[in-house]
Amino acid sequence: MDLDLVKEKLLEKIPEKNIRLDVSMADETTFRCGGNAALFVTADDLEELKHALSAVKAASTKYVILGNGSNVLFTDSGFDGAVIKLGKEFTEVTVEGNRFMAGAAVMLSYLSRLAAAYSMSGLEFACGIPGTLGGGIYMNAGAYGGCMKDCLVSVTAMDPEGDIYKYYADELDLSYRHSRFQESGEIVLQAELELKAAVQEEIIAKMEENSRSRREKQPVTYPSAGSFFKRPEGYAAAALIDKAGLKGLSVGDAQVSELHAGFIINRGKASAKDVLELCRIVREKVYEDSGILLEPEVRIIGE
Repeated sequence: MDLDLVKEKLLEKIPEKNIRLDVSMADETTFRCGGNAALFVTADDLEELKHALSAVKAASTKYVILGNGSNVLFTDSGFDGAVIKLGKEFTEVTVEGNRFMAGAAVMLSYLSRLAAAYSMSGLEFACGIPGTLGGGIYMNAGAYGGCMKDCLVSVTAMDPEGDIYKYYADELDLSYRHSRFQESGEIVLQAELELKAAVQEEIIAKMEENSRSRREKQPVTYPSAGSFFKRPEGYAAAALIDKAGLKGLSVGDAQVSELHAGFIINRGKASAKDVLELCRIVREKVYEDSGILLEPEVRIIGE
């Protein structure tokens, strides 16, 4: 990739402050480890996003779309391509009755609080999820008995060619930690959510209960990417890891959390290599112990 040529093309429609080279992905992800991305572009509106995609594709450059970086791990060798992040226009929210239209870059935790302010129930589960709406839809994120599928009405998305489509919830192939966007390559732009009117005090009480449970049962004081493994059907990944005697197991500064075995945490100076080696060991040991092969929930990006 000729970075100078790509940057020159990007500058035709994107402010220079939104184009960065050789960016540490440890600073852009909640795991706080991983190598550098060759190019990091923030697109503040739809026109800039289309232009960014056109520029990187013209240079035959691979790219990934990044939300809050809460469910990804970049390898130590980095990503020799473009990371594109949605900016300003994609953080807007409009409310009409019980319908919320929100951009893909809106934080789920903010959206949950906003719903509570309008006395609308349905997003209490998301109050502690450290990701964006777009990322939440991509993964059909969920917690505490709720998930994005429960409140989604429709999603507006753009394909790699710049064509825009609207999909209704039953067209999104939503299942456990899965949506159509994981295969289609389309970029979530915004979504319409339908919530239910409820007593505000009860909504807030449920959010506080979820937040308290998260603080007590999850290692929120350490960098991580949330639950590292998907839940095998009929089992809990954390219970399988605990049963295999792996709680507290470390590789370098990467550790299976002693508080919640489903989390791999960064105790300070973990490398992505440490995390991936620990992941390998956990999968191997759990398979030996139970015959179940755990699958990572975290997206692993890089060379």
